[in-house]
Amino acid sequence: MEQRVLGRSGLVVSRLALGTMTWGRDTDEDDAAAQLSAFRDAGGTLLDTADVYCEGASERIVGRLLRDVVPRSEITLATNAFGRAGAGAMGRGASRGHLLATLDASLSRLHTDHIDLWQLPGYDPDVPLEETLAAADHAVSSGRVRYVGVANYCGWQLAAAATWQRSWPGRAPIVASQVEYSLVERGVEREVVPACAHAGVGLLPWSPLGRGVLTGKYRYGTPSDSRAASPQLAEFVGRHLDEAGSRIVEAVATAADGLGTSPLAVALAWVRDRPGVVAPIVGARTAAQLVASLAAEQVVLPVEIREALDDVSAPPLGYPERR
Repeated sequence: MEQRVLGRSGLVVSRLALGTMTWGRDTDEDDAAAQLSAFRDAGGTLLDTADVYCEGASERIVGRLLRDVVPRSEITLATNAFGRAGAGAMGRGASRGHLLATLDASLSRLHTDHIDLWQLPGYDPDVPLEETLAAADHAVSSGRVRYVGVANYCGWQLAAAATWQRSWPGRAPIVASQVEYSLVERGVEREVVPACAHAGVGLLPWSPLGRGVLTGKYRYGTPSDSRAASPQLAEFVGRHLDEAGSRIVEAVATAADGLGTSPLAVALAWVRDRPGVVAPIVGARTAAQLVASLAAEQVVLPVEIREALDDVSAPPLGYPERR
């Protein structure tokens, strides 16, 4: 698997990341182990989790697998800080107290002494940005974190954070931005993608398959074993099951037929090679599903197909994005 530099940093990661949102709920530990082994064998290195995934079960499984299945030294470990650390004002959001407590809890669940990429939660309007970023500085200076990213920041928030961190020597630079990005969700192209390019921040798209919609599994209905049929994820997936999404899915399916590959591979290759993208994060309930995503590594979209997909999925742009 090709390796890419993450943002304006010295960190090199695989151009596909393995997500673990379902580990501990829809994916048991044996299947998670099979996924991680297949990912490593394919040359994958970037493993992404979060403290809130399955109420901490995902991080606990990751910790055990990096101890017993795949050596910790072979994996670039990323986690997100989202959950509550405790009751009271210091136990929530992006406060310094909450973030550092969350980090310590993640390290314990993951059975490691450091996180390679620690991703701060979505912007918290109730906490000064400089307080949030000071927690990241402390995490890096204390050796518990190597690199820092953000998750779900809009353009101005990302630009403000990246500029603040680079304005004074010794602060930990923002090197990654984790955002939803796919053929059915291109809103980040308005402000986030240009902000990343300007600040030297690498993009890590989550749900690069449009929450599963771009695989084509919902073209003729909702399979009983799909995420859209799940009480926990029906609303999550349903956002992209609309008329606009259907047009894009049909275009992806047509491209896949012409190339002799799967809609999954077409959709994943499209976002993987977008400007600024370093590594789409793919999640799978089973090892077989992951193998299908890994197969997309060999797919390169012809210019004509890429342009056709660009056109059918183009997001609306106006002032001041387009002048």
